[in-house]
Amino acid sequence: MRKMIVVAMREYSAAVKTKAFLVSLFLMPVLFGGSILVQTAFKDKVDTRDKKFAVVDYTGKIADTIIAKANKRNKSDIFEKEEPGVQRRPRFLIERVAPDDREPDELSFSLSERVRKGDLFGYLVIAKDAVATGENPASTAISYYSNSPTYEDFRRWVSRVVNQRIQDIRLTSAHLDPQQIAQLTRPVAVGNLKLVTKDASGNIKPAEATNRAATFLVPICMMMLMFMIIMVSAQPLVQSVLEEKMQRIAEVLLGSIPPFPLMMGKLIGVVGVSLTIATVYLVGGFFALKKAGYAELFPTDVVWWFMVYLALAVLMYGSLFIAIGAAVTDLKESQSLLMPVTLIVVSPLFVWLNVLQEPNAVFSTTLSLIPFATPMLMTIRQTVPPGIPIWQPILGIVLVLATTVLLVYAAGRIFRVGILMQGRGAKPLEMLRWIFRG
Repeated sequence: MRKMIVVAMREYSAAVKTKAFLVSLFLMPVLFGGSILVQTAFKDKVDTRDKKFAVVDYTGKIADTIIAKANKRNKSDIFEKEEPGVQRRPRFLIERVAPDDREPDELSFSLSERVRKGDLFGYLVIAKDAVATGENPASTAISYYSNSPTYEDFRRWVSRVVNQRIQDIRLTSAHLDPQQIAQLTRPVAVGNLKLVTKDASGNIKPAEATNRAATFLVPICMMMLMFMIIMVSAQPLVQSVLEEKMQRIAEVLLGSIPPFPLMMGKLIGVVGVSLTIATVYLVGGFFALKKAGYAELFPTDVVWWFMVYLALAVLMYGSLFIAIGAAVTDLKESQSLLMPVTLIVVSPLFVWLNVLQEPNAVFSTTLSLIPFATPMLMTIRQTVPPGIPIWQPILGIVLVLATTVLLVYAAGRIFRVGILMQGRGAKPLEMLRWIFRG
C-alpha cells in the first residue's frame, strides 16, 4: 500500500508541476469557449457583394411584390442597427424576366447559362398555378435554381415574401380583408415559467421566467468539462506507460513494486490530477457566475455527484488506456487499439441532446445506467430541473464501480504480462487470454 501511494504521489506531482499542465488548464476553456466566441464574432462576416436574381412570374401578380420588398430590404434591413451605414448583408437585385414564346424548359436553360457565366446568382420561377387553391395544390409551383446550393439566405427570404403575397391574393379572391385576417390570426406568445411557490411566510410567489439558455448551457458545460478532463488526464496514460516500457524504466520499477500496485498507483495519481483540474474550473466558474450576478445558475447540488462520477470515469477509462500502453510496443500499434476506447468515451456525446430534452424518459434512463455512459449522461439528467429520483444516481455509481473493478482487474492482468514484453505487441485475442489465463 505504501509503495502504491508513493507511485500515486509521484504521478500526481510529475503531472501538476509541469508547464504542460498549466498550459492545458488555460487552453481547455480557450478551446471550448473560443469556438463559441469565434462563431459569434464572425456570424455576420459574410460576402456583402450584390447578388442578382431573375424572377420569371407566370402569374403576373407576384414579381412586383418581390421587387418592392427587395428594394425595402436593400435600404434598411441589410445595415447594422447599432452602427448605421455598416452593411451586414448583400443587396438582392431583382431582374424581372417576362415569359415569352419559348418553352419553359428553354427559358430555364437560358437563365441557367447566365448563372453559369456569373451574370446571375440564381433565378426564381413562379408557375401559373402558384396561387391556385384546392385539395391538391401544386407541390413545385415555385422553384429556385442556383449552382450555390449551400447559400440559403435568398431562398428563405423570397419564400416568406412569395407565400405572404400568395395568401393575400387568395384572401382577396375570397372577398376577405388580408389585414383583418392577419390581425385575427396573429399568434400569441406562450410564456415559459417555473412553478409557483410560497415564501417562508406562506405567501404565494409569482412564477419566474425560465432561463432557457441556462437550462441548456449548464448541463452541456458540465458534460463537456467531464469529457475534456477524461481525455486530457486519462488518455496520456497510454504514452506514459509505453515510454516506460520502451525505455526499460518499467523493469527497474518492477524490481521494487509488484505490477498491480504500480498500475493502481498510476491510476490514483491520474484521478488526483483530474479532480484538481475539475476543482479549478468549478471554483472559477462559480466566481465568474457570482461576479456576473448569476450565482444561482451554478449547480451546487450536482457538483459532488460530478466529482464522484469523474473519479470513477477516470479509473474506468484510465485502466483501459493503461492496458493498451502495456500491450503494445510503439505508438503506431497503440493507435489501432486506442480508437475503440476513444469511441466508447465519445459515445455519450451522440445522444446528449435526446437526454437533455427528456431526462426522465425510459430511453434516457436506460442509457444513463449503461456504465460507460453513466458519468456524462447521469450528470446531464441531474442538472436539468426537476432532477431525477435519488436511487438512479446511486444505482449508476454502483454499476460504474462494479465495471471499474472488473476493468481494473483485467487491466492489471494485461499490465502484469504486457509491461515486460518487447519486440511485438499483443493482439486483442492474446490480451483476452492474459485476462483469463494469465
